[in-house]
Amino acid sequence: MSRLDIAIDGESLITPDSIASEVFSSTDPIRDGELEEARAAMALHLRVAEQQFQQDGDVGQTMLRLFTAMNAVRNRYSPKVWEQVIPIAQNHAVARYCHEDPFTRWSFEKPRGYSGDAGLLDFIYGHSSVQPLLDAASPLGKAIHGFVSQAPACAAVRERRDLLAQFVDDVASSRGGEAEILTIAAGHLREGSMSQALKDKTIKRWIALDQDPMSVGAVASEFHGTVVEAVNGSVGTVLKRAQSFGTFDFVYAAGLYDYLADEVAIKLTQRCLQMLKPHGTFLFANFADEIPDDGYMETFMNWALLLRSEEDMWRIMRAASEGLDVECTIRFGQNKNIVYGIIRKLS
Repeated sequence: MSRLDIAIDGESLITPDSIASEVFSSTDPIRDGELEEARAAMALHLRVAEQQFQQDGDVGQTMLRLFTAMNAVRNRYSPKVWEQVIPIAQNHAVARYCHEDPFTRWSFEKPRGYSGDAGLLDFIYGHSSVQPLLDAASPLGKAIHGFVSQAPACAAVRERRDLLAQFVDDVASSRGGEAEILTIAAGHLREGSMSQALKDKTIKRWIALDQDPMSVGAVASEFHGTVVEAVNGSVGTVLKRAQSFGTFDFVYAAGLYDYLADEVAIKLTQRCLQMLKPHGTFLFANFADEIPDDGYMETFMNWALLLRSEEDMWRIMRAASEGLDVECTIRFGQNKNIVYGIIRKLS
């Protein structure tokens, strides 16, 4: 079985192990004493955080120091060393405090079996579906959630939802009610609820593709009676052309590329460009490589992502669009935590 076959094998696409093999891969040797130094630094930061939790101090200040400390350790040491010190945090008493936040705990435990599921994103969106879990949280859990849910990465995700809804509305406006849209890894399609074009019934067709049957069911129920069609499918079915959807004016993948190695990302982008109508647009989003939340996410949330720089995004777009008549652009969200690659067909 080839590496690509493994990478796109259904639900195993975004398991922690498969992502870790990419996120923490490095050919750099571990220098003498580096691992011991990193372990000591991690232990010190955790001890300080534990004391602050025990003293019932300002939770926001404690969490800010913890976020800053985890980011600093992650950035100071090599990926292979960082991977080895992550379990120190995950098995520490501080983790138990952090997991009183149902959002952090959901991410760590992965009730749907994979990272970044639609239920997790609903915590970020403040959706009513997760309110019972927040109501049942301890006072400390509520306070921690108040901080984590307002951290830069979460703010960027909410902005991403809003931007996608605006893209959909702009495409619908330009197509005079005939717009056809494909969302890959749609999750609960929360941007659909924010689309004025969907409310105004000026979209012809909107396919919401996801590999999680629970997400497909949620979208089918939420958007019953609209042009949104919830379809079960994965990156693998798209690449292997196992499903025939026709062509679209707008194809996008919001959170999927955070879990795709370059090889798969390029192949998926190529396939998405093939599904565009003339003058159609493909958009993919990725967390940027300098987000300040990364250390906390990879430790206490067990949420590792393939973070990408602007050049990483350009590399994917150039490789995928070679020889095609297209226009490629890059844009960042307001706080620069998410970067967007946009490819428009010119003919």
